[in-house]
Amino acid sequence: MSEHIVDVEPGVDHPVIRTPRLTLRPWSADDAEAALAVYGETEVARWLSPAMARVADVDSMRALLHRWADEAHDVPEGRWAVELRDTGEVVGGVAVLPLPPEGQDLEVAWQLAPSAWGRGLATEAGHAVAHHAFESGVEELFAVVRTQNDRGAATAQRVGMEWVGETEKYYDLRLQVYRVRKGELDAPTVHGPAR
Repeated sequence: MSEHIVDVEPGVDHPVIRTPRLTLRPWSADDAEAALAVYGETEVARWLSPAMARVADVDSMRALLHRWADEAHDVPEGRWAVELRDTGEVVGGVAVLPLPPEGQDLEVAWQLAPSAWGRGLATEAGHAVAHHAFESGVEELFAVVRTQNDRGAATAQRVGMEWVGETEKYYDLRLQVYRVRKGELDAPTVHGPAR
């Protein structure tokens, strides 16, 4: 992934992140229909529970987006809509959030609408937010994947994460754990505000 350039634009709550094909930006209530095509899909939501149940309708999705917007996160934590740069279409979401129960470990997570699968978009989004987290001082990130979620496991590996074992520490489920440390990420070049 070293050929990718990630542009980071500071935002009010968290930055807008641009990759060659994607804009990762804060969610808006106006994204409810597009978000429902992700979080309302059984094929996606089945891997998210119990952390998150399938969203039933546009009104419920809009309420969830409002709740996400109201959540307080310290940089680099946050939730971003994954938008195609060439069309502006929202095709998924990506997040860097504390893992329960204690919130000491940070998870990078990605979800895409099934219509966007198979193009490497989740990998590109996950890699971009991992790079952002490391530039913000994080030393390691995790991805937790259900044992039968082969697609999620493959994406974690393409992001640059290594399998480190199984655990029941998170969500009271037996999960595969993937990790990447700051020095291990094949980091792209960053263009952003001068520090």
